[in-house]
Amino acid sequence: MSGKKLVAGNWKMNGTGADLPEVEAIARAAAAHSSVESALCLPATLLDRAVRAAPGLAIGGQDVHGAPSGAHTGCISAAMLVDCGARLTLAGHSERREAQHESDADVRAKAEAAIAAGLVVIVCVGESASARDAGHAVATVTAQLDASLPRSDGAAGLLAVAYEPIWAIGTGKVPSVGDIGAMHAALRQRLVAAYGEAGETVRILYGGSVKPSNAVEIFAVAEVDGALVGGASLTAADFVPIIAAAVSGAG
Repeated sequence: MSGKKLVAGNWKMNGTGADLPEVEAIARAAAAHSSVESALCLPATLLDRAVRAAPGLAIGGQDVHGAPSGAHTGCISAAMLVDCGARLTLAGHSERREAQHESDADVRAKAEAAIAAGLVVIVCVGESASARDAGHAVATVTAQLDASLPRSDGAAGLLAVAYEPIWAIGTGKVPSVGDIGAMHAALRQRLVAAYGEAGETVRILYGGSVKPSNAVEIFAVAEVDGALVGGASLTAADFVPIIAAAVSGAG
C-alpha cells in the first residue's frame, strides 16, 4: 500500500439532521489527524447537508446504481452523488448483497459507474460463518473479489477494498490477527493479478466490529491499510479514537 491509511465510517440507516454536530466533531478531529484519510458514508438524505457542514471531510454514499439514470425508483446514481458533493461510495456491502440480493456482477457495475464519475469506490467482500467454519473463507472471498472488481482503465487508482467477515459485523466477534493477515495477503495477491503493479497501491480495509479497544491491534497487521467502521462511527467519542489508532501506522 502507498499513501495514507483510510478510515471510513458507515452510518448505515442511521442519522438525521440532529446528528450533524457529530459529523462536524469528527471532521474537526480528522483535520487534526491529517496523516490518516478519514471519511463518512452517510444516508443519502444527509449527504448535501454534511458536505456543507464539514467541507474538509470526505463524505460518501453507501450505495450507487450501475446505470447513469433511468427508471430505478429509490436508487441514486454516481452523478447524483457527485452533484451533492460526495467524494466516495461503498459498493457491495454484505447487507446489500444479502438483503437486496446484489450479485458480484451488480457490484462490479456499481464500482465501474462510480469510477467513471470520478468517485473513490470501496468494494466490500466477506464470508459467512459457514464458509469460515468449512475452511473455505479465503477461496470464497477471493472469488467474490475477482468477480466484483472494476476492470475499467485506471480503476485501481480510485479503488479500495473492504474485507468484512459477515459473521463479525455488529457482533463484537473479530477474526484473529493471523486470520486477518492471511485474508488481506490473499486479497493483495488477487489485486496484483488483476491490476499489475497498480494493485499494490489499492488500500485493503478491515471491517467488522472495529472498536477503539481493538483498532491498534488490527492496524498493526500487515496489509491492513485502514478500516471500514460501522456502529463505532456514529459518534465522535467512538470514531475519533479509531482514527487516532491509525496514525501510528500511517503511510
